[in-house]
Amino acid sequence: MHGLVIKNTGSWYTVKTDDGEMVECKIKGNFRLKGIRSTNPVAVGDKVSIVRNNEGTALITDIDDRKNYIIRKSPNLSKQSSILAANIDQAFLIVTVAHPETSTTFIDRFLAGAEAYRVPVTLVFNKTDLLDDDELRYQKMMINLYDSIGYKCIETSLAPATTAGPSATADDDRLRAFETGIATISKDIEGKVTLLSGNSGVGKSTLINRLIPGAGRKTAEISDAHDTGMHTTTFSEMLELPSGGYIIDTPGIKGFGTFDIERTELTSYFREIFKFSADCRFSNCTHTNEPGCAVKKAVADHYIAESRYNSYLSMLDDKDESKYREAF
Repeated sequence: MHGLVIKNTGSWYTVKTDDGEMVECKIKGNFRLKGIRSTNPVAVGDKVSIVRNNEGTALITDIDDRKNYIIRKSPNLSKQSSILAANIDQAFLIVTVAHPETSTTFIDRFLAGAEAYRVPVTLVFNKTDLLDDDELRYQKMMINLYDSIGYKCIETSLAPATTAGPSATADDDRLRAFETGIATISKDIEGKVTLLSGNSGVGKSTLINRLIPGAGRKTAEISDAHDTGMHTTTFSEMLELPSGGYIIDTPGIKGFGTFDIERTELTSYFREIFKFSADCRFSNCTHTNEPGCAVKKAVADHYIAESRYNSYLSMLDDKDESKYREAF
């Protein structure tokens, strides 16, 4: 039998067969011995072969070749990886400039990882309704930055604007985000397999409940003490969209450690850095201390954002996940 892995609950996987039947499966005993350095060699989105047993469950015996996947370092096992999802058409990274704040380091690491595995990314700036005027201006600056690099950005909020700020223009922006954000997202995900990711507390579960009526995803309040979110999604799961396609809901993550990206390749995954690197004096320039570095000049001349360059440097040498969990 053949099917699609739509849910992972640790040792058990829910597979939707090609005939539409749901089967609970485990991995065949020697499956983990094939050199896969991952805490989850089978991921949500994988297309697999299964063999039924007498107990009504099945064993996963093989995985089809993957089109792509999103992978990160396992939080507690530095030499192993964790595959968030496989065979996806696009990823939506949900970010918030406040309540809680998503660091630019986290955003840039996710984008670089997606570039490495050829996954298009849209940035969704959520909770626009909660921003004061200064925060709203900062969000506009962030959107201008990532839009100029070539990443689509969507502003949204999950509640109507409530005239939180003194500026009528700001209130118009908040209301526009509420009215158009969900509609834009709904159109962009129709008929596609879309990964939703982001820090805990950015509103992924609430967004899914808006996009899929009856999804019933758990939500939680932000911690007042730390302005951080709490985990409400424990395992990855594919949720079918009414208009066709799937959303892959993933647990909120604090840090995004890239895996299997070589130092010599890293420049390629920062689009604007790669563009300017063509003019570096040395072809193997790391854009750190070399003379004649066009990238460092572009940073000094403000053609490359300093935050993006700092993210690049942190990924170049950083092997300790704890170093990038803090916001810049």
